[in-house]
Parts: sequence; structure tokens; C-alpha cells
Amino acid sequence: MKITLVRHGQTEYNYQKIMQGHSNTELNDTGIRQCQKLREQLADVDFDYCYMSPILRAVQTAFILVGDRVETIPDKRLIERDMGEFTGKSTELYDREKYWDYDLNCSDNGVEAIQDVFSRCCDFLNYIVKKHPGEHILVVSHAATIRALHHLLHHHNLHSDLLRKVVCNCYVEEVEVKEGTVYESL
Repeated sequence: MKITLVRHGQTEYNYQKIMQGHSNTELNDTGIRQCQKLREQLADVDFDYCYMSPILRAVQTAFILVGDRVETIPDKRLIERDMGEFTGKSTELYDREKYWDYDLNCSDNGVEAIQDVFSRCCDFLNYIVKKHPGEHILVVSHAATIRALHHLLHHHNLHSDLLRKVVCNCYVEEVEVKEGTVYESL
């Protein structure tokens, strides 16, 4: 099976470096162009299904990428990390190191604990691996979720530097998954 991970295109909040969390922000013109360019790059790729976050910016990205040629399935496990009190505020106020420390598992200020993000991503991966053996699945989501999925898919040590993976807008990565693989987040 193959899984292709894609982060949504740019939004105005991304451009202004504002935390989005669960905000239902939409793609800006740059984000739309990024997605159109990525659609051209993926034009010859045959996806069997597209799973996407139900948040607007991810839905828009998925529909630009695959339109009606692939069944799109919203999945709440793919939503962005809840940023609590940081939602709508500058990224400069957010201590990335603190909130991405797997062992610390901080949930101050209403921020979703990192182990919870990994747990739902792990649950999602185990679901699609079991449900779609031998198929190619497109996953359209958000920075935190894509980063967590990346680390899980590559079986990285979750007690290390989880921020070493940069996930820019319209990031794309294809991963080959062996049948029967089981993912664990703890």
C-alpha cells in the first residue's frame, strides 16, 4: 500500500503567521495556486481514496487536487491540533519546543496534548492500513497532523526531536507501507 501525505495550501493566517488550530480558514490566492501546481505534479498518480480533514482549508486542497475523480472521505482524526488559547494569535507566542515534547505532553492553555495528536493519527493509520491493503491513499491534512503521521509512518523515536520535520504548505510525501504493519504511539 502507498500513502501520500499532503498539507493544505497557504491561508491568510499562514501568511501572517497566526495560529489556526480548528479555525475554518480558507485558502488564499497563493494557496490555491500552490494546490493547482501540486495537482499538475500528481496528475498521473492514481489514488484509490482521499481522506481529508473536514476543516475547510484541507477540504479545498483535496478538491483542487483530486476533484471528483477520487472518492473523498472526511475524517475527524485528521483535524489540526487544537491550539486552545493560541488560536488566532501570533505564532511567536507559542513555545514549539514545549508543546512538541512527547514526554512532557503539555496541554497548558487548552492546547491539545501531543500524545493525543499521535494517538488519533496512529488510530487513523491502523484503520486505513487494515481497510485499504494494496491501495494508494491520499491524505490531506494540517502541519501538526502531517508531522505526526510522518513520524509514525517512519517509526521514528517519539521521544526525540519531533520538530526536525518541516511541513510547509502543500508539502507532499509518498510512503510505501508493508501489509500488516501496525502503528503504535506509546
